[in-house]
Formats: sequence, structure tokens, C-alpha cells
Amino acid sequence: MSNNYLDIIRPGINTTFQDKGRDHLYHIGIPFSGAMDNRNYLIANKLVNNNLDSAVIEFAYQGPHIKYSGEKINFAITGDVIFSINKKDTEIEGNCYESYQIENGDEINILSTNKSVYGYLALGGEFDLKFQWNSYSINTKANIGSNDGKKLDVRQRINLKKINSNKDIKKTNYVNTKIENIRVIKGTNFDYFSEKGKKIFYEKEFTVSKLSDRMGMRLEGPKIENIVDTNIKSEGLIKGVIQVPADGNPIIMLSDHGTIGGYPKIGVVASVDYDRLVQISPGSKIKFKEINLSDAETLFKLYEMETKNLLSQI
Repeated sequence: MSNNYLDIIRPGINTTFQDKGRDHLYHIGIPFSGAMDNRNYLIANKLVNNNLDSAVIEFAYQGPHIKYSGEKINFAITGDVIFSINKKDTEIEGNCYESYQIENGDEINILSTNKSVYGYLALGGEFDLKFQWNSYSINTKANIGSNDGKKLDVRQRINLKKINSNKDIKKTNYVNTKIENIRVIKGTNFDYFSEKGKKIFYEKEFTVSKLSDRMGMRLEGPKIENIVDTNIKSEGLIKGVIQVPADGNPIIMLSDHGTIGGYPKIGVVASVDYDRLVQISPGSKIKFKEINLSDAETLFKLYEMETKNLLSQI
């Protein structure tokens, strides 16, 4: 049994282990999964001197309250998150994008995200987790991944099998930026929709529904009219594709999406905007903006370059 472990006092909301996700399994119905906000995931690992593909704890809205037992270890939290560190009856207000050192008996209490959805907790070491299909990522809808494919639970104990020897304290001044205009390219069924429906899609605001989760973001707003068929023969889906069912309200497929679907696809979110898209909280307004495939590819290359430069400076 490990001498270094976490005890879950409060699990929080939809708290799971995530990493870079799993590739090449769509043909057997297994989606990519992985961290919803990839940049914040990478920064969390970098701040604690982990390999960039290490597993972290992802949480939504409210995070876990955990008690740590063992030798000294670093941790960092990324996102727009309110949290505190309890050390021997002393409560310290924590800052995101800064590593801290905790020791035996200390507690981390992640109270909430701030007008966003997802946050990330990385510890400087390796969790003792089951590796399934080349990933630790959890998909709770299919019970796939580490922790038996389930969310973290109260009174659960999580062991660490390794603690990093490098315990340097790191900090970065990264700022999460908000986004309202989501850039999209045309979907394969774009011509299924009326000219009025297309105009609504690009010009009107939509509200993020409370029914959104890791599988998909449901939107509410003016109805997008279909003039061909509200159902198609089921075909493959990808992360970021926007389906429009018969009720005319778009659904954006997210990281745990089903791998096939039978609703017409009006567009696909440009990958450059995905990290910020998933952080838009229910009740917020968004709009779509059309770009072409070439521009989407260029923007994503710039995003990857910016991320690489950001990590190199930590």
C-alpha cells in the first residue's frame, strides 16, 4: 500500500481523472475523451514538473475537498478557480497558475470555478491508476477508464505511486480569455437548412443550456429550420460538430460525444476555439462566425505554437 495518498472529503461536481485522451477507437464506439480544456490541462502538469501527458483531476463548477497524507509534494490548480489550502489550522487563499507544496495532513478545498466550467488539479507525481486503451481518461457514460470509469466519490482514497524529486515552485501569469463569437466551418449537411435558418445560425445569439455536460453543449434560441430531413442515416461524428435535431436547437458535440449520430450537421467548431468554448457556463450567450477550412487550420497552428511557447516559459 502506498504511503502517499489523497482522501476525498467532498468529491465536488463531475470530478474525474483526465489526460490527453485516447486515439483511434472511434470505429468501436469509443470517443476521444481527455481534458476538456487542453491548454489548462497542459499548464497544470507543467507547473508541477510532470510529463505533459500525465493524469490530472478535472472538476466542473465545484471541485473536491481533499486531505493529503504522505511526504511533501507540489500541486497546482489551473482555470478560473477559487480554492484554499488548510495547513495545521491555518487557511491560505490559493492562486491559480502557481504551484504550492503540501505535506502530511494538509487539505486542499476547491470551492468553485468563477463564471466558467472546468478546472484542473495536478499533483507532482503519478497517481496509481488503471491504464485503459492508452489513457487514464474517464468516460462516466460508458464506465471507461481509470477509477472503474466513475466519478470520484466521498471517502474514496487515491494512492500515488510516485512523487517527483523536482519540487521547484513555479508560477505563470496566464489569463483565461472569454469568447462569445465561436468560429465554425460549414458542416456536411449545411444545405439541409433554409436560407433563413442559415442566417439565424450566423447572426442570432444562442443561450447555453443547463443540460450541457462533457458529452455535448445544448443551445437554446431561435429555431434553425430544416427544409430537407430532420433525420439522416447515422454516420460518424467528431468533437466540435454541431447537430440540429428536429426541435431546431443546436447541440455541439464535446469530448465524450457519441461516435455516430443521425441529426443533420450544420457546422463544426474550429479547434482553435474549443478550449474556450467548453468554459462557457450555462446561461451565457454565444454567437457563431463562419470561417473557411484553410483559416481554421492556420489559426489552430498558431494556437499550438502559442501554447508551446507558453509552456516553455514556465
